[in-house]
Amino acid sequence: MIHYKNFILSTCLAMASLTVAAQDCTTLTTEQAKAEIANIPGETMGQKLESLLFWSQEEKERRFPIMHELYPSILVSGTTKSSSLEKTENITPIWDDKTTLTSYMSDNHVQGVIVIQNNKIKLEAYSNGIDKETLWTSFSVAKSVSSMLVGVALKEGDIESLDDPLKKYITELEGYDYGEVSVRQLLTMTSGIAWNEDYEDHNSDVAQMYLQPCDGNESHILTYMKQLEFSNKPGTTWNYSTGETDLVGILVQKATGKSLAEYLSERIWKPWGMEHCAYWLADECSNENIGGSGLSASLSDFARLGTLMLRESKLNNNIILAEEWVKDATSVLYKTNEEGDGYGYLWWRSNSGSYAAVGIFGQMIYIDPSKDLVIAQIAAWPKASSKELVKGRKEFVNAVIKALE
Repeated sequence: MIHYKNFILSTCLAMASLTVAAQDCTTLTTEQAKAEIANIPGETMGQKLESLLFWSQEEKERRFPIMHELYPSILVSGTTKSSSLEKTENITPIWDDKTTLTSYMSDNHVQGVIVIQNNKIKLEAYSNGIDKETLWTSFSVAKSVSSMLVGVALKEGDIESLDDPLKKYITELEGYDYGEVSVRQLLTMTSGIAWNEDYEDHNSDVAQMYLQPCDGNESHILTYMKQLEFSNKPGTTWNYSTGETDLVGILVQKATGKSLAEYLSERIWKPWGMEHCAYWLADECSNENIGGSGLSASLSDFARLGTLMLRESKLNNNIILAEEWVKDATSVLYKTNEEGDGYGYLWWRSNSGSYAAVGIFGQMIYIDPSKDLVIAQIAAWPKASSKELVKGRKEFVNAVIKALE
């Protein structure tokens, strides 16, 4: 596994090495980054971004920690005073077979795991070349963060009602089917508009949404989504769509007048005392943040997002997030399997009461309020997803819980 710092030291380009100083939020554009970008297929940044679905294992492991160096990104600045998390001796997860934490991480290309219970770190482990300051891309975990920002905007009144049509905030959707979709339907992926999320299909919507040239300064996703039409009645059918979560990001930015990165920094990152700065990918056409993916942060700060959700979901008087949003975000609004698991507002909810933000290639923030437990993971799975990989991640969570009992 090659970390970016090691990659720079080994490159043939004769320049000083690059480090990302998370605490002072500095980052450099270097010839190394330019050379790396040049090796990514595609003419436009959107095309280069779409190509990540088909990167080799070595490319994923090298590039996932440096996405904010390779693509347009906006800083999520933090504070010099991070929230303290007491660290205790590491627990040892207990599997039912011969799996160990080392074999689990190695076999599944997991770069880091952290377990926080009762605001204490019970386990923190990283693979070779990765450490607590590494910023790792989140993929669909960012969807859940974008949804959190809807919860903030709803509490503050920038979004007046979840039943408002999108055209009220995204005026470019006036006259299009998506303009009639409500904020609530967007958050639950029940717009009724057709979408193909097959990560291995080059012709799927998720593989095509950023490929076309810019139409002025309109974001790639807005240009792509405007053309799509209803295939079902809104609010009746659940269909997973990254495109819709990008629209969630545009919604927040239009409603608040701030980028997702700026809004996240002001409302969550600084007040909640995140330890490191973060970065959020931005659309090359509009410079608006991409709501459905692209938040790069440290493992401990992803976990802190989980502790924030844990606190808000246990309070009677929510401080940051609207009470209505918290209740529905962490509920099973739409069942996704026969076991009774389901989906809230861009958060996955199990029938046991736990809920999670998950992303392709193995990213996760898992929250169990009954156990005051948060587990976060960063990874570079060999595939975007599979039943076997998801099963392995679930077994890891169970192994942690067994060790804590």
